[in-house]
Amino acid sequence: MSIETVSTNRAFGGTQGVYRHASSATGTDMTFSVYVPPHAEGAKLPVVWYLSGLTCTHANVTDKGGFRAACAEHGVIFVAPDTSPRGDEVPDDDGYDFGKGAGFYVDATQAPWAVNFRMRSYVEDELPGLIAAQFPMADMARQAITGHSMGGHGALTIGLRNPGRFASISAFAPIASPLACGWGEKALGGYLGPDKAAWRAYDACALIADGARVDALLVDQGDADQFLVEQLKPELLREACAAAGIDLTLRMQAGYDHSYYFIETFMADHIAWHAERLKG
Repeated sequence: MSIETVSTNRAFGGTQGVYRHASSATGTDMTFSVYVPPHAEGAKLPVVWYLSGLTCTHANVTDKGGFRAACAEHGVIFVAPDTSPRGDEVPDDDGYDFGKGAGFYVDATQAPWAVNFRMRSYVEDELPGLIAAQFPMADMARQAITGHSMGGHGALTIGLRNPGRFASISAFAPIASPLACGWGEKALGGYLGPDKAAWRAYDACALIADGARVDALLVDQGDADQFLVEQLKPELLREACAAAGIDLTLRMQAGYDHSYYFIETFMADHIAWHAERLKG
């Protein structure tokens, strides 16, 4: 489990690093970023995972997410993987919402995507193992997960499938139900095939309806988001959580859109919320 250091920079007393490694899950090189806050020698720090949205890489949140000051304050490691495999040999699609940059955090079963598009295995299994091996200060017994848009969908579904791993789950403008929107129909149909029963493991509302349970969720959603009505549909998540007795805090933020201006505004709230639940 070796990694290549692409860059490191000091920030808020800690270190922002970007790293690359050969992934067995995707069969490609994968790049990810890790912020390690200042800490005492030998300290063990909780980990917050951030999953990015359509068209993004690790760099979007690393450059524009505004998380480092809050992570330094609360003593939290912040890990941001890529959204899909990359490389000339990796299949792609003409649209921004499928193929490279649009892995949807699934393990594809359909050709030609099944060879490389195994982002569920990468995020759930391979990368956590790498973080544990390469960052000895990371306390893998204390993990939380968040994400934006497609990454919000990923955070919700990965968190719901692994309630024993994640102490807390949040999301920014998540795709609440891929089964009920155009982005999800295209992605899940393309990666998984036409049988919608196979899609349910990748839909937060379906997972909850099928019995997945967590204590609480935090979701921020801008009410001026251009994708709100047709793609995101937070009301479906509200209904699913209400029926299941899950404590959902859904904050509709007046005037905010889908951009990183929205994310950086509320990122510190999410880091603090996770940090409170990650206390050892």
